Amino acid sequence: MMMSDNAKDRAARSWKKRGSVSSFSNHEFRRKELHGHIKDSMSTVSYMDEPSQRDDISRLTVQMENTYQLGPPKHFPVVTVNHILKDVLTSYLQVEEYEPELCRQMTKTISEVIKAQVKDLMIPRYKLIVIVHIGQLNRQSILIGSRCLWDPKSDNFSSYAFRNSSLFALANVYAVYLE
Repeated sequence: MMMSDNAKDRAARSWKKRGSVSSFSNHEFRRKELHGHIKDSMSTVSYMDEPSQRDDISRLTVQMENTYQLGPPKHFPVVTVNHILKDVLTSYLQVEEYEPELCRQMTKTISEVIKAQVKDLMIPRYKLIVIVHIGQLNRQSILIGSRCLWDPKSDNFSSYAFRNSSLFALANVYAVYLE
């Protein structure tokens, strides 16, 4: 099989850039004694003159080490988050009348406000899930349930129900600890 001139040039440059350096003693090899056996050993160090772009990228990535932290250093403050839920729901919905389109937008806005205020508490290593329900208050009943797989020692939730003359709202904040 014949190689093109470009392929030969690339191969030649590649061989020039790469190589290895061996460390030799006076007798070229060192003898090591391991568990009563004599063994010849030689150490080599490989090198490359010009690192590739892939090497630069791998050097830029940050390698995180394990913290071996099995539990949260600070637990989720349920009482404080309950106060946040009460304040936000009351301030946004105290004088509002139920309108489907308005309430759809309000659920998004209220959940973002709650999430931002809870994040401001700086609780480390918790994933926050905020769910807000708003519905019309018209002599009906509703049952809202939620299920989750979690660790009761570190995970927790906070919930608050609000009601005025025309609507009800339920806000839940789930805090799941990330190891």
